[in-house]
Amino acid sequence: MEQTFVLLKPDAVQRGLAGEILARFERRGYRVVALKMLQADRELAERHYEVHKGKFFFEGLVQHLTSGPVVAMILEGENVIQAVRTMVGSTIPNQAAAGTIRGDLAVAGLRNLVHASDAPESAEHEMSLYFEDVEVLEYQRDLDRWVFES
Repeated sequence: MEQTFVLLKPDAVQRGLAGEILARFERRGYRVVALKMLQADRELAERHYEVHKGKFFFEGLVQHLTSGPVVAMILEGENVIQAVRTMVGSTIPNQAAAGTIRGDLAVAGLRNLVHASDAPESAEHEMSLYFEDVEVLEYQRDLDRWVFES
C-alpha cells in the first residue's frame, strides 16, 4: 500500500472545513494512518517549503502556514499519491475543476486549503517532518486490527 502526506492549511481549519476535507478522503476509501493538529512554527514551515526557497512567493507560503493551526495526516491506499493530488485539484483555486477540493471550497491564491505530496520522495520527506514513526498506525490486514509501528 502506498502512503502520502496531506496538510490541511490554516485557512481550511479557520473556515471549519477540516472534517469535510478529511471525509472526502475517507469516502474515497483511503485509510488515515496518522492524524494531528498542530501550530507550525517558522522552522517547520521553511523546511516544509524548502524546495521553493529563493522564489518570490516563499515568504508568503511560510507566513500563511504559520498563521494558524494545521491538520497533518498520512493517508494509505492504492495509488494514493496521484489520486489525492487529483482530488485536491489545481494549485490555483479559480482554475481548479468543480468536484475537486479546491474547485469546490478554496477561495484564492495561497488560501488553497490543502497541501498534498506530489511524489513518493516528497511524501516520505514531509511525513518525517510532521510525524515520528511511533505516531503512525499500521493496519494488519491478516489480523484485521490496527497497531503502532515498532
